[in-house]
Amino acid sequence: MAKKSSIEKNNRRRRLAKKFSGRRERLKAIANDKTMPIEERFAASLKLAEMPRNSSPTRIRNRCEMSGRPRAFYRKHKLSRIALRELGSKGMIPGLLKSSW
Repeated sequence: MAKKSSIEKNNRRRRLAKKFSGRRERLKAIANDKTMPIEERFAASLKLAEMPRNSSPTRIRNRCEMSGRPRAFYRKHKLSRIALRELGSKGMIPGLLKSSW
């Protein structure tokens, strides 16, 4: 089980990214538009830099829904390999069969 603080930190990053997503998109569009004057583009990039770092979606870490484990994450199920194996062995994931020989 991951530390509660790291799980909460990641949840806070998700909330911030969702909150600032529209503003970030507009500023990025202005900053990347080559037809705009250089002053406006530079001002947009400065405003983008002033925003909270954790509002960037690249800072969000994929974590297991059950345990919070950050490594060996399966996006389709939102579970780590360990949790996926446990639930697969119990037959709780439809269509997933754990092989044994």
